[in-house]
Amino acid sequence: MPPRAASPRRLGGLLFFPVTAFDQDGRFVPEAYRAHVAARLEQRPGAVFAACGTGEFPALAPAEYETVVRVAVEAADAAEHRVPVIGGCGYGTALAVDYARAAERAGADGLLVLPPYSADGGQDGLLRHYSALAAATDLDLILYQRDTTVFTPETVVELAQVSNIVGFKDGRGDLDLMLRVVSAVRASGAEDFQYFNGMPTAEMTQQAYRAVGVPLYSSAVFCFAPDLALAFHGALERGERKTVDRLVDVFFRPYVELRHARPGYAVSLVKALTRAAGHEAGPVRAPLVEPAAEHVAEALALVDRAREALAALADSAGEAAE
Repeated sequence: MPPRAASPRRLGGLLFFPVTAFDQDGRFVPEAYRAHVAARLEQRPGAVFAACGTGEFPALAPAEYETVVRVAVEAADAAEHRVPVIGGCGYGTALAVDYARAAERAGADGLLVLPPYSADGGQDGLLRHYSALAAATDLDLILYQRDTTVFTPETVVELAQVSNIVGFKDGRGDLDLMLRVVSAVRASGAEDFQYFNGMPTAEMTQQAYRAVGVPLYSSAVFCFAPDLALAFHGALERGERKTVDRLVDVFFRPYVELRHARPGYAVSLVKALTRAAGHEAGPVRAPLVEPAAEHVAEALALVDRAREALAALADSAGEAAE
């Protein structure tokens, strides 16, 4: 068995957020989930984020959450190249601690901590919540700013001093605030702190996030079209603007417009497309609903167009090299 990965303190590459497999009665299907994770690990993502947003964390009961994370860890342990497995975590402090300990038992390497919902203690409350969670687990924590939860740069600076709080993920899209966070943490001396773009279909915003010092992002597209996700990531890393622009124009922009067609498509459309790609992912759980069949067909047509565009670019590059 490959050695365990180090804690997720220096992540790189494309980050994989698998969908969680259910049967038609809504029960978790471990073997289908294992197959999905294992197949995508062959493309060597930088990490697996199990039971997070794309994996329907809010729909998972605590006991099955632990099983989901354990199956992801087992798949990572069996892979040729072991990458960190980060489990989702959230809710109020007491329940978040329970999830953290479940992830520890399952063998996770870290936690992506969603905001505490339905309670607002301001910045002091955020400090209290995340400090208590960090003290209750040995796992490394990545903070996740999204929805109505907003961190001030001063709060992130203070939390970055906690030894096992190692990163900050933004799902709000406020680049001015994100730049101020990055600058303030850097000025505090926490140079190894990591930053993540957590916007839905992050490829659409990653060029802007990179410009303010946020190199890492998660790709839901990697679930159903890893070739497109990796092509975009590689082109962005190499500075191949023509490829980046082409993929945005023919796939990511129209895909995002389609994703906005109905609430919940950031998860349910991804899961339907993952099924269409050959993985037994099953349906989404309530309160999410299945996407319209015509929207799935439209998204699949976009995938085909993008692959055709990449092939044309490759042919053009080959001709130029002759």
